Amino acid sequence: MTLKAIAFNCSLKATGNKGRSSTDVLLRQLLEALGEYGVSGDVVRAADFNIKPGVTSDEGEGDDWPLLRQRTLDADILIIGSPIWLGQPSSIAKRVLERMDAFLDEKDDRGRMPSYGKVAICAIVGNEDGAHHSAAEILSALLEVGFTVPGGPTYWVGEALGSTDYKDLKEPPKAVASWTKMLASNTAHLAKLLKASRYPGVKEGGG
Repeated sequence: MTLKAIAFNCSLKATGNKGRSSTDVLLRQLLEALGEYGVSGDVVRAADFNIKPGVTSDEGEGDDWPLLRQRTLDADILIIGSPIWLGQPSSIAKRVLERMDAFLDEKDDRGRMPSYGKVAICAIVGNEDGAHHSAAEILSALLEVGFTVPGGPTYWVGEALGSTDYKDLKEPPKAVASWTKMLASNTAHLAKLLKASRYPGVKEGGG
């Protein structure tokens, strides 16, 4: 069974702005690990697109979200990658999550949101505390809008107030590399199960 992933890099920097981001490095390591289980995918730099504020699937002229929404729904696995800013996920990560709030009003005749049967995970990097808090915000939001989440995020947090970024490391720390592989295994396994057997949903009035 082949699986497809889409990874949103929610760095505040657009492509080409001060080089690659640490978020991008961790996301590509995660996609490489997923590749061992037959998952193909790419990274979308959210800051390169005009994702308008709002909670509908199309906020009108100039809104790039409808295209990104379709790419998200065409995938089996969604990955949200975010740096930590002020102890929280980036504002761009929150913007992406807010736009998926529309799924709550887009249920089919069995009460299933378009995200049902799709798996979501996150990857967090930063030089300050907040990895667990950021992951909790992201994963809780993804659960609310219909995605299924396997155990745990993958993350790296550098020395407080330090100057070393994840992208500066010659290789990932052993613990990060180990958990990234485990997360990839759990994610691919769950995605295969859900693709083979879709959530049945419930018709209005039961049954």
